[in-house]
Amino acid sequence: MSRRTVPPVPFGQFIVKVHGRCNLACRYCYLYTGPDRTWRDRPAAAPPRVLDRTADRIAEHAAGHGLGAFALVLHGGEPLLAGADRLGAFVTLVRERVPEGCTVRATVQTNATLLTDARVTALARHGVRIGISLDGGLPAHNARRTDHAGRPSWPAASRGARLLAERHPDAYAGILTVVDPRTDPVEMYESLLDLAPPALDLLLPHGNWTAPPPGHPAAAPGTPYRFPDAATPYGDWLVAVFDRWWGAGRRETRVRLFEECLALLLGLPGATESLGLDPVNAVVVETDGAIEQVDSLKSAYDAAAATGLDVFRHTFDDALAHPGIAARQSGAAALSTECRACPLLTVCGGGHYAHRYRAGAGFTHPSVYCADLERLIRHAAGRLAGATAGAVR
Repeated sequence: MSRRTVPPVPFGQFIVKVHGRCNLACRYCYLYTGPDRTWRDRPAAAPPRVLDRTADRIAEHAAGHGLGAFALVLHGGEPLLAGADRLGAFVTLVRERVPEGCTVRATVQTNATLLTDARVTALARHGVRIGISLDGGLPAHNARRTDHAGRPSWPAASRGARLLAERHPDAYAGILTVVDPRTDPVEMYESLLDLAPPALDLLLPHGNWTAPPPGHPAAAPGTPYRFPDAATPYGDWLVAVFDRWWGAGRRETRVRLFEECLALLLGLPGATESLGLDPVNAVVVETDGAIEQVDSLKSAYDAAAATGLDVFRHTFDDALAHPGIAARQSGAAALSTECRACPLLTVCGGGHYAHRYRAGAGFTHPSVYCADLERLIRHAAGRLAGATAGAVR
């Protein structure tokens, strides 16, 4: 049962799985090695009729809600397995069908191993920016990112990242990296700076109370979700990077998590799924046309992201009415009692939805990263207060 107490917010981010397989076999991948198995029964690539119908549904939603702009994310798997020209053609199709004056901000999220000058040129010609997923900027950071034969992906990935930075900077959207507290945080950050990303997304691994991330114990049935002396390995890692980023004297790159945290501390709107109370407005279309919630939910249990809807029989407004999506647009009303009573509520927002899961008890709990998020937020607040006080003097 949903807890939505406000009207639904239209989708502003459409994540389209143009290819549902990957040329890598990363040893930790929650999508292919986690509890969800729905990908096994879907076509490897989205057929033309799925892409055509998806373009229609996106245009229908944009027109029905008067959207002035939205994000179109080409995803996978590895989307470049579908071919750069096919990706560009789909983006063009969407742009042709949306109402006049509606801006389509298109990006593709890739592991960079298949990037070539010809492919980047083709994507740029269609106005598609390129985001890269890496574990860091050194070979050792990417040791677990191998192909299906066990060969390292770093030589090809680093070549693709440098090609983008050096020859096509206007098409470079940034780098996405999952936090690993076993790495040196400053070394990791500076290694990524060497790849000249205009922005960094630092994401917490998709763990939960039943399947916790490395460094956090699982919560036994009946135990509390938060301990006063909880370890904060992820918070400590993020604080170290925050201080390196904050103390640089100039903005070497955007770090979205930090910028969103500071904005929320200042009372400004937030735009990240990991922090704040703003309604989540992203939806996924799978290669068979199924309309789903975001992939991160698949780290919880099999078919956790399923809605039972598809682009052939349903609209995106139908998806807005789905209880799972309604719950994720309900703000504080969908949070646990502990979260609603927390003084950091408006900044933390309960953390990422997938990180609140506990088997048999759903998602109405604090994040498994509760202590880590508190560590980061309070540290950022202290740095902000210090800077503000200095400016006033």
